Amino acid sequence: MPSARSIEKRIGGPRTRRRIRDSSKAAKSHGGGELFTPADSIATGAGTARPLRPLRPVERSTVTASARLTALTRVGFAARGLLYVVIGLLIFRSRRSEGPSGALVELGRSGGDPLLLAMAAGFAAYGLWRLADAALDIEGHGPGTRGIGGRLAAAVSGIVYSVLAWQAFRLMDSLGAAAGDGAEEGARTALALPGGPLLLVLAGAVLVGAGLYQLVKVYQCSFCDRLDPAVAGEPWVRWMGRGGYTARGIIFIVSGFFIVSAGLDSRASEAGGMEEALRWLDSPVDLAAAAGLLLFGLFSLVEARFRIIHQVPLGQLARAAGLDPRH
Repeated sequence: MPSARSIEKRIGGPRTRRRIRDSSKAAKSHGGGELFTPADSIATGAGTARPLRPLRPVERSTVTASARLTALTRVGFAARGLLYVVIGLLIFRSRRSEGPSGALVELGRSGGDPLLLAMAAGFAAYGLWRLADAALDIEGHGPGTRGIGGRLAAAVSGIVYSVLAWQAFRLMDSLGAAAGDGAEEGARTALALPGGPLLLVLAGAVLVGAGLYQLVKVYQCSFCDRLDPAVAGEPWVRWMGRGGYTARGIIFIVSGFFIVSAGLDSRASEAGGMEEALRWLDSPVDLAAAAGLLLFGLFSLVEARFRIIHQVPLGQLARAAGLDPRH
């Protein structure tokens, strides 16, 4: 009699078999037993698969919340895209170099509170998704050097977009009417802490590493790996991503060196973010960077529609925090 594994190989390709295994794991994570798959049914001659037990109300709520978080994460990709489009357009139209905070102010002035609320919710969901990826590896980065780099980048991204979500909420209450110099303020706060200069040097080094990681993604075109296959192979998508990630990588590296310099000299005024990096690049390089950021914004809009997003396992996160959703 054929084994369950041999039947699985007959009923579908790698993606189908992966779905079967993921479904089995999902059943276990919700407190149920091993999922009785169609392959098991055929292999054992049972005829039909044994139905899963009904989910408890709390478990259904967890599954629903995960699905809603995934939908909001797509809003976060769209919000990120809109933010980068605005940053690029401001440089082209008025030669103004703005970072994400300044772009949020511009969006708040033109779109008002409804737009800021949507962006805040999207950034919050995106930030949580990225932090969950860093903690639980839901994107499957793996244990190697590349995997560690991917999870570290996810952690940095999660923190950045969580802060942007908070800034968007503050702008709704007119508490952040001015963008402010976030990099310098953050550096000043860090320098006031014990070992502050070392913390700044480490933070800058991480940002430089994140920039280099962006350039590696450009070389490998790995940013298309998690797009729907229907668009992942399109040349215009690949070149849009290459241009966008190149610009981001360069800006991250320049900003990282600013922060390292601030830590080495213990001077907060030397720290700088995207806005300062764009000013440092100066014309005409800043226009090329602006074009790249504009492309990254458009690529983010493509991701909002076509990216394959793995759901955040809220139940697993709750149990890690000592809160079991099954009780």
